[in-house]
Amino acid sequence: MNRRRMTLVAGALAATAAVGYAQLGGYTQAELAKSKTGQSLLQVLSSLDRFYLYQVDDEKVLRGAINGALGSLDDEFTYYSEPADNAVDAENLAGEFFGIGVTLVGANPDGTGGKVDNVFKGGAAANAGVQIGDVFVKIGETEVLTSKLNEIVRLVRGQRGTTVNVTFARAGKPFTVRMERQPVTVVSVEQTVLPGNVGYIALNTFYNEKASEQFRAAVADMKRRNIQKLILDLRDNGGGLLNAGVDVADQFMGSGNIVSLRDRSGQTQVYGRASSRPTDYTGKLVVLVNKNSASASEVVAGALQDVGRATVIGEQTFGKGVAQIPLDTADGGKVAIVNSEWLTPKGRQIHKKGVTPDTTVVDTRYTTPLNFSGGGLTPNAKITLTVDGKPVTVTADKEGKFTYTAEVKRPTRSTTQGEAVVDVQGDAILKRAVQALQ
Repeated sequence: MNRRRMTLVAGALAATAAVGYAQLGGYTQAELAKSKTGQSLLQVLSSLDRFYLYQVDDEKVLRGAINGALGSLDDEFTYYSEPADNAVDAENLAGEFFGIGVTLVGANPDGTGGKVDNVFKGGAAANAGVQIGDVFVKIGETEVLTSKLNEIVRLVRGQRGTTVNVTFARAGKPFTVRMERQPVTVVSVEQTVLPGNVGYIALNTFYNEKASEQFRAAVADMKRRNIQKLILDLRDNGGGLLNAGVDVADQFMGSGNIVSLRDRSGQTQVYGRASSRPTDYTGKLVVLVNKNSASASEVVAGALQDVGRATVIGEQTFGKGVAQIPLDTADGGKVAIVNSEWLTPKGRQIHKKGVTPDTTVVDTRYTTPLNFSGGGLTPNAKITLTVDGKPVTVTADKEGKFTYTAEVKRPTRSTTQGEAVVDVQGDAILKRAVQALQ
């Protein structure tokens, strides 16, 4: 089936590779000039250049107008991605780039800054002694303690063979390493075999053009090992390409519809159908989900649940039941526009509802960290409290207030891409899945 490229991405992930440039009907330059509101927009932009006290950054103003127009829809899944961010997203989608071999998470409570979440064996960072938990302080001469995560990623990546100096902080102490950018291939699939000959495959994202190929290889490996019981882990998988979700579900379904799309006119069209292949996995199947399983993950879980192919275990899923079409913009950016809602084989619409598991189990891999706040101190005063037998020092702000948040519990992960590390006893959802397969 010749499918249009569609995205199913939760949250603020950027649009996928382009399907072409489109002119938004009704908003040509000529039509804009006919409208009083359109004339007002042009008048405001012109007046800024003529009268504003300070120098106007035209690019920033125009991009602000784009974001304002899309923001007026009050739809978090219709958004604009600026050229610099779009370049990073294109690399993420391709699953290949030149970097130092780490994954990052935000270092600050507001999501800014960068902290090393994993270091892959054989990469430049691993060879330089970078460790999980190291915080990015400077990249070259640019301080990045409060930078957006995408900006940090953009500065770290570059041309093959070039070098980058990065200053990290470990336990509050800075150190600088020089690393050569090397090829990095993103492996979105992790696998292992659990006791009792139970297979386990975790698919971390559908936002990788190599995800389908990697997943097929993992399923083929399970078949070669004669695995008759399989766990498919889609927890924390926020989605990506719709066709990748269809491909994954198809490997467990011999026939029938997988997902349908309904446009604003109410017309519904089947987007993906299953077909029987010798490579399909036909053994017993359990699918794991949590509150962060979204979009393409929900397509897979919903389809396999509807047709009775798998038992779904975990938490209520995110509830992203719309699809976007990604379009190139003239400046090198992208705009993702919600253009349809998707339906499960039984016609369920899950947007803002999510997929309800057959068996509900709370995800115990993450716990709410200890946190506290207080006041009444003098500005910049320090106070030391004992937490779990250890001293914790906090500093008051200019109003005498202070806060503390402990480190969030982090599941153990392998530093070898493609290899899964799991904790059957400490992971309540996984433990229940293994029990269901006995």
